[in-house]
Amino acid sequence: NSTNMNIVDLRGDFPILSVKVAGKPLIYFDNAATTQKPQAVIDSIVAYYTQLNSNVHRGIHTLSRVATDRMEQARRSVQSFINASTAEEIIFTRGTTESINLVAHSFAETFLNSGDVMLISAMEHHSNIVPWQQACKAKNVNLDVIPMLQDGTLDMDVLDAKLSQRVKLLAITHTSNVLGTVNPIKTIIEKAHLLGIPVLVDGAQAIVHTAIDVQALDCDFYVFSGHKMYAPMGIGVLYGKTHYLERMPPYQSGGEMVERVSFERTTFNELPYKFEAGTPNVEGILALEAAIQYLTAHDTVALHRYEQELLHYATQRLQSLDYIEFVGTAPHKAPIISFNLKDIHPADAGLILDQFGIAVRTGHHCAQPIMDYYQIPGTIRA
Repeated sequence: NSTNMNIVDLRGDFPILSVKVAGKPLIYFDNAATTQKPQAVIDSIVAYYTQLNSNVHRGIHTLSRVATDRMEQARRSVQSFINASTAEEIIFTRGTTESINLVAHSFAETFLNSGDVMLISAMEHHSNIVPWQQACKAKNVNLDVIPMLQDGTLDMDVLDAKLSQRVKLLAITHTSNVLGTVNPIKTIIEKAHLLGIPVLVDGAQAIVHTAIDVQALDCDFYVFSGHKMYAPMGIGVLYGKTHYLERMPPYQSGGEMVERVSFERTTFNELPYKFEAGTPNVEGILALEAAIQYLTAHDTVALHRYEQELLHYATQRLQSLDYIEFVGTAPHKAPIISFNLKDIHPADAGLILDQFGIAVRTGHHCAQPIMDYYQIPGTIRA
């Protein structure tokens, strides 16, 4: 252990880790699906409902004003966390899936035309496949796929061949939720931008394992979920460059996203509110800020190094067992291991592990094309 972190103290921040499963101490290896919550995040939810609960942006009474100020402060915290150039580029959504659906709907409306090409990769989560299939169907656009290689890396030669003037958007994962592959996202964005192609990055798995600087990456959209970075479920973020967001029509209509409504016509609110119809998840937004504060209060470089050491250790130990088959062996990986036990269905292995209090994810992990590629029913993922 090259770091000076006290892991026992860190574990103590997460109340659920004292729970017993099947009479055994919980060993939780399902962070890629959702992370557990530290006490600081839980406290923030309780504090909101016991001291601050009020609808935001519409009220002149004290609670409403304070809740509004706190929510907008949280937006600035997210802006700072990913280094967006303005707070208006931070749109609060329910999560990565809704963020992608928003772009698939609103970007397609303005920027995609019949005969255009939309590009994704072979290692995408269903959330970064299905919304684009729907958008392409609606606009008569061709959906093309960058293939991957046996080790779980992207075929960069084919990527180069598929980038052309006809491609109007590239949507790609930063880190695969199945393979752990960390894509060379900055290089990919540079290649796309040479041809004027905007890039959406699915950062659901990357946001907690690496420092994200959207200006340095120069991505056009970056999306992620709170619940994969110690915040609650039901809160997520869409970052988008202003010049795209301003030209995209609203995704949903109703309260908050309007400026003036009459029965004849409606004018829409400015950014970011144009994309935030209805009462927002204020509790989730403030708890997302609490999660960011929790993360940044630690030495994140040391945390990331520690995760890589755990990955290396676990990989080495599993490699020593001749009945383990790895799925995804990219040289540059996030701390995700997908594997199978020879001749044992992953679901059976998962059920047996659960009897020992060990929580792993089994199945296709919402990435069925990856399973088809490897011709397997699923994997065990830790």
